[in-house]
Amino acid sequence: MIESIFTLLMLILLQTVLGFDNLLYISLESKRAPLEKQKSVRTWGIGIAIGLRIILLYILVNLIKYFQNPILKIDFPEWIYGSFNIHSLIVLLGGAFILYTAMKEIWHLSYMEEHETDKRKNSSTTSVIIMIVLMNVIFSFDSILSAMALTNIFWIMATAIIISGVLMIWLSESVSVFLAKNRLYEVLGLFILFLVGVMLLSEGGHLAHLSFFGNEITPMSKTTFYFVIFILVVVDIVQGKYQKKLLEAKTSSHHK
Repeated sequence: MIESIFTLLMLILLQTVLGFDNLLYISLESKRAPLEKQKSVRTWGIGIAIGLRIILLYILVNLIKYFQNPILKIDFPEWIYGSFNIHSLIVLLGGAFILYTAMKEIWHLSYMEEHETDKRKNSSTTSVIIMIVLMNVIFSFDSILSAMALTNIFWIMATAIIISGVLMIWLSESVSVFLAKNRLYEVLGLFILFLVGVMLLSEGGHLAHLSFFGNEITPMSKTTFYFVIFILVVVDIVQGKYQKKLLEAKTSSHHK
């Protein structure tokens, strides 16, 4: 019993850590919904995704071999090689979509017009919930497979998913409020999201044994991912302080 409780606590911690990139996507995606509905969009999106995660967990536990069997192969000697299964295709498509989303949002922030902002804010709450659910399921593959590596007891894995999902609902509100109050960090968030897309593409390419000109794609490790995020945050903080000092110096010189 003590071993089961310890495993459960480890899984909750694992699910929470691996859910950081998912949490960031949810916070940014929910901004497309009307302001008064953003909280309910996040709650419904994560809530539905929790149910789908448990269903996906049950499917993976019983049908994991079918997700690993190759269904598509590309073989052009000395040019490109890849052996794709369902798992790798889902991760690759998810990574490509997140990369596209991040680039699109960065472009909007760079060349934003008032009518475009209004248009994006009036996106259907249903469409936003659907996107949150779909991306949540894509992100869940890593966490579910990691959970299966720690234990084969279904109720422990399902409980960890539910608890981490509730934590995600609570944290998503805090992250969204922080981004709303600190708009400059929204740009940082989008570049981190861009990095998430790159990480998923590298992972999907590795799962598919994808190689170009004899060079096989290697996955970006979580350690590298979090280290790069740390560097981005530090650079953003230093740059913000530097810009503040420049503004203060400029203001004082005008007064003189």
